[in-house]
Amino acid sequence: MNRVYLDHAATTDVLPAAIDAMVQQMRAGGNPSSLHATGRDARATVEYARERIARAVGCDAAEVIFTSGGTEADNLAVKGMYWKRREADPVRRRILVSSIEHHAVEETCEWLQKTESAVIDWIPVDSQGLVDPESVRELIAQNPADVALVTVMWANNEVGTVQPIQDIAAIASEYGIPMHTDAVQAFGAVPVNFRNSGVDTMAISGHKIGGPMGIGALIATRAAQLTPVLHGGGQERSVRSGTIDAPAIAGFAEAAAHAIEHLEEESIRIAALRNELIAAVQAVIPQAHLSGIDPTTEAFPGEKRLPANAHFTFEGAEGDTILFLLDMQGIQTSTGSACNAGVTRPSHVLLAMGLDEDTARSAQRFTLGHSSTGEDIARLLEALPEAYAQAAKAGLSSHLPDAQRWYGGTCAHAIRSVQ
Repeated sequence: MNRVYLDHAATTDVLPAAIDAMVQQMRAGGNPSSLHATGRDARATVEYARERIARAVGCDAAEVIFTSGGTEADNLAVKGMYWKRREADPVRRRILVSSIEHHAVEETCEWLQKTESAVIDWIPVDSQGLVDPESVRELIAQNPADVALVTVMWANNEVGTVQPIQDIAAIASEYGIPMHTDAVQAFGAVPVNFRNSGVDTMAISGHKIGGPMGIGALIATRAAQLTPVLHGGGQERSVRSGTIDAPAIAGFAEAAAHAIEHLEEESIRIAALRNELIAAVQAVIPQAHLSGIDPTTEAFPGEKRLPANAHFTFEGAEGDTILFLLDMQGIQTSTGSACNAGVTRPSHVLLAMGLDEDTARSAQRFTLGHSSTGEDIARLLEALPEAYAQAAKAGLSSHLPDAQRWYGGTCAHAIRSVQ
């Protein structure tokens, strides 16, 4: 049975061109910091990749700081700016952070609160997961002098809501406050231009766009002041020490160039598939409710919602149960919920949007990518009604769905193991 992969927001298939670029540099070898010929060749590969990524995100090459991924980029931006701002003025301890941030930002802010005397002000969102820029202004205006930074993600990883980043950045700039945005989900999916956005720092990642895992970048203006999180050889503008991963960077650049070259056509294609999925799910399962912004209200794909994102809650069913029942049919999805030591928790994103815990536990996220086809959607629609019926039969209790008709006794054990 061929898999149907509908979890591209978690990671997407590596592009063949990215693999080729990585293999070529692996064979060439060399440390980009070495002064001999092989090192200089590796450095040339890195700097060419830096220029390609800069063109893709709309910044200068000198503003691209390579990291191990989006999480490190978020940590460097949030911790680095907080420490610098507080060093310049100890009063600056307040961080304005949206209530739907990825854990890479949310938990970084909470760590600063616990260990570095930071004060967190959570920026609220509406029922669609959207930040009102005026709410940011109101929070800043309470005491502009004590704000260290503002951080709002460009697009949400769970429900796909695209934020008015340029408007929020303009407000922060009015008060001379730096702003960070996590654009890991947005880059390669919607138009992203760092220079025009007005933000000071921006995180992106390779494996979300068809590049390898373990590589990303923090885009930072020349004026951005950052205290390093890692210390060592002083690579990457002396704010991100560590041996530069030339093969991964080459693959990242190849994927970035491909994503931007095909952005418009792919966003139209993927949004059409996504809209077909949404309409069909709502037609066959009336108890399925779309989370986030209705894409039919958009003037163009990606205006308000990521083109590849479809997120539902299913009345009276555990999202994990639906996930495992679909997985047994070769269909791979996500609940979007955090998992800690095997214990699932309701999504903080959905709770921030006003959903109750039981509804949040019923979530299922379907995200498409460059390899998604109409056949994938057809396979999902064939399996989902029965999976939901079985999950709803189990409900939000310990009663298990009767999945033996599909995979004998093994699937019941698999479902029991996660409940």
